[in-house]
Amino acid sequence: MKQILLKRLVQFVMMMWSVGTITFILSRMLPGDMAYRIAAGRYGDDAVSAAAASAVRQELGLDNPLWQQYGHWLWQLLQLDLGDSLVSSNSIISELQHQLSYTLILAVAALVISALIALPWGLACGFRANSWFDRLSLLLSTLLRSQPVFCLGLVLILLFALMLNWFPVAGFQRPAHLFLPALTLALSLAALSSRVIRNSTAKVINSEYYLFAKLKGLSPWHTFHRHGIRNISLPVVAFMAMQLVGLIEGVIMVESLFAWPGIGHGLSHAVFSRDIPMLQGTALTCGALFVIINTLVDSACYLLDPRSRIA
Repeated sequence: MKQILLKRLVQFVMMMWSVGTITFILSRMLPGDMAYRIAAGRYGDDAVSAAAASAVRQELGLDNPLWQQYGHWLWQLLQLDLGDSLVSSNSIISELQHQLSYTLILAVAALVISALIALPWGLACGFRANSWFDRLSLLLSTLLRSQPVFCLGLVLILLFALMLNWFPVAGFQRPAHLFLPALTLALSLAALSSRVIRNSTAKVINSEYYLFAKLKGLSPWHTFHRHGIRNISLPVVAFMAMQLVGLIEGVIMVESLFAWPGIGHGLSHAVFSRDIPMLQGTALTCGALFVIINTLVDSACYLLDPRSRIA
């Protein structure tokens, strides 16, 4: 366990530096005048002028050499100071706390709905491997996973919001606003995770130790409970870390599609307004979430699998 935590700590430090540096470089490579875009984000496209852009350039030190700007940013990062938003002038940390709370609500809801869909679906396919039901499920999973997440969102909007009028199209004021964006993410996640559960289930129930437990006279439920659940869950828990890539990628598009005020929605606005501190803070937060959740997944696998503790 100590080796896992130490490895993740080193990964966390390297991630913060590398993601921040790459974001710093890419933000400086964006086309157009950065000072003008920041001034337009502050005052509006109609009110911006050359004088306002010049004032922004002088205020932020954009005339300084690139290495000086990078050194100033790196010193702030070492002090855990992400700065202030160039558009709203609010603290980046306070902005991220507000946005992250909405993103976590959406992500947790999507994971719960995904688990409710994928677990029974994957187990049913695993116990009926290579049947017509399994083949039909594979076709459906492939179709769902191959669709971009915003396409799934548009289909759900057309069906549940416009045709059936069951849920609102966009917003965040009521719990009903959460269902469509969460279901959009959950369907994409469940399409893949159900196949992982299916493969793990089929492998376990056809293993020698599982068949031997049945020969000893254990009932199907006791056999599954004692020898199936934990062995099936190991690859599924490990796969959760890989699912987070698709989850965070989908959150950025889904939050913009449904006007959900999370970290993905804030990231898209930061890109358009050239809000560099907000852009860097959002990228660092997403990277930190990857490392933290991967650490939790590694710890869960370590506790579930007694073989990993034999040394």
